Amino acid sequence: MSLTDELLRPLLLASPAKPLITHYDDQLGSRVELSVATTANWAAKTANWLTEEFDIEPGDAVAVQLPAHWQTVGVLLGAWWCGARVVTEGTGARVAFVGPDDPEPTGAAATAVVTLDPMGRGLDEPPGGGAFDYLTDARLAGDQYSPLFPVPGTTAALFESTVDEVLAEARARAAKLGLTPADRVLSTRDWSEPEGILDGLLVPLAAGAHLVHVSNADPAKLAARRDAERTTADLPA
Repeated sequence: MSLTDELLRPLLLASPAKPLITHYDDQLGSRVELSVATTANWAAKTANWLTEEFDIEPGDAVAVQLPAHWQTVGVLLGAWWCGARVVTEGTGARVAFVGPDDPEPTGAAATAVVTLDPMGRGLDEPPGGGAFDYLTDARLAGDQYSPLFPVPGTTAALFESTVDEVLAEARARAAKLGLTPADRVLSTRDWSEPEGILDGLLVPLAAGAHLVHVSNADPAKLAARRDAERTTADLPA
C-alpha cells in the first residue's frame, strides 16, 4: 500500500471534514486551511494527472523542488499515491515540480510549474519551454484515485527509503514527540530536503495531527499564530 494510502486512509475514515493543513505565508499575509477530504482531493488529482499525463509507475523518480506550502502537500501526496520516488534533484526524474520563479532547466523529462498562489490560481500565461501549468492542468483530473499498479511497502518513496521505512520512521518520531490526533502542531520547518519533509510534514500526518505551517515566518507573529490556531505543540526547527 502506498505511503499516501497509509497516511490518509485512517484520517478519511475517522473524520474527513477535520482540518488537516493550515498554511500561513507571513510575507504575503495569506492563510489557507485544508480539510482531510480536500487534501485527499488534491492528492488524487495530482496522482491521476501524473499517471495519465506522464505514465508514472511505482519507483519512478519525481523531483519536488518546492518550498513548504499547501500546494506542495498535494504534489507530494499525489506522487506517493501512484508510487513515485520523491527526490529533489531533477536530473533523471520523470517530472520535476518547480516554483514560478525558477527559470533554470530542471534536467527532468518534463517540468511542472506550481504557482504557489494563495488562492490556487494557475499561471496567467502558459509556461515556456514545453513546461506544464500544474494547477491548471491537474485541476481537470479526477477527484478519486485508484492505483493502476500495487505499491509494495518495499517501493522507494523518499530518496532511497522505502514506504515501510518512511512510515515507520515518521510514526516513531511522532511517538517520541508525544503527538496525537488531538494535537495542533505549529511548524516553520523547511521541506527542501528529506529530513525536512519527514519532520515537517510526515511526522504530523503520521500522528493524525493538524499541521499549522508558517512560511516566511515573522518571529514577532508566531505567538499570535499559536493563540489564533490554539496549537498544542511546536515542531523542532
